[in-house]
Amino acid sequence: MATSIVNTDKSFTAAEKPHKKKKKWQSYALLFILPSFLLYTLFVIVPTAGSVYLSFTSWDGISSDVRYIGFANFIEIFQSPRVHNALKNTMIMTVTLVLLENIAAIAMALMVDKVRWFRNLFRSIFYFPTLLSGIVMGFVWAMILNYNFGVFNQILTSVGLGDYIVDWLGNPKYAMLSIILSTVWKGAGYYMIIYLAGLQGIPQELNEAASIDGAGGWQQFRHITFPLLAGSMTVCMVLSMISALKIFDQIAVMTDGGPGFETETLTYIIYKVGFGELRQGFGTALAMVLFLIILIITVIQVKFLQKREVQL
Repeated sequence: MATSIVNTDKSFTAAEKPHKKKKKWQSYALLFILPSFLLYTLFVIVPTAGSVYLSFTSWDGISSDVRYIGFANFIEIFQSPRVHNALKNTMIMTVTLVLLENIAAIAMALMVDKVRWFRNLFRSIFYFPTLLSGIVMGFVWAMILNYNFGVFNQILTSVGLGDYIVDWLGNPKYAMLSIILSTVWKGAGYYMIIYLAGLQGIPQELNEAASIDGAGGWQQFRHITFPLLAGSMTVCMVLSMISALKIFDQIAVMTDGGPGFETETLTYIIYKVGFGELRQGFGTALAMVLFLIILIITVIQVKFLQKREVQL
């Protein structure tokens, strides 16, 4: 009887050893995570909490006078025609950019995937604009679209289309379109890489079988390629939507929110109000509203696109 008790104790001790070893490694893992967590807390969590507080104040961003004013900033946001106009411009740019960037990215990915010669060259050419910063891209396109000496107007003149020359960045009808097209030129290459990875993951046997059955190129894309790109499309559309809602660099360089307020978006009005008009409290409140808009739209978009993936 005594022998059996001793054996039981030994087996219990042996079972405890892996558990203790696991706990020891978990402690070491926490030590490795701790520096990153402290930096994240210091530079993300604490400023975010401070921003929530500042959104309820009338702070000017410079003085030490931080006066609590309750929901006055948020009431002004929902009553301000300027904010309503900026929200409208933001939504127009977002919807248009998401559609055009993804259409262009899919088209470029299909082209690169099908081409036999110079595939890496075309991939590099399409991806190169992504490497440029928004500021550099804005300056480049501002010079290209300049009314007096811009390359685009000079090309129109040289081919006999001088009657179609307009001030692309100074005309309210074309300023937003110019920003959208230049942004598509810059961003589509990034999403092309994601779609290209999705295309290369599609089994070629499916297209070959469809071709044998008489399906043409468009039918193969519609019934095979496009549905199987659902996962890549979810990622690209969410990233494109978030990027479009936060667009700032191109507007700051190309139009400065003008002409008038025609290209002023929520991110740009946050900058103008917070740093130009020294209303940091109001600007922070507007940033909180933009954060909620991005969060809500992202959640809805992800749920819709993931549901489409399941159905496919």
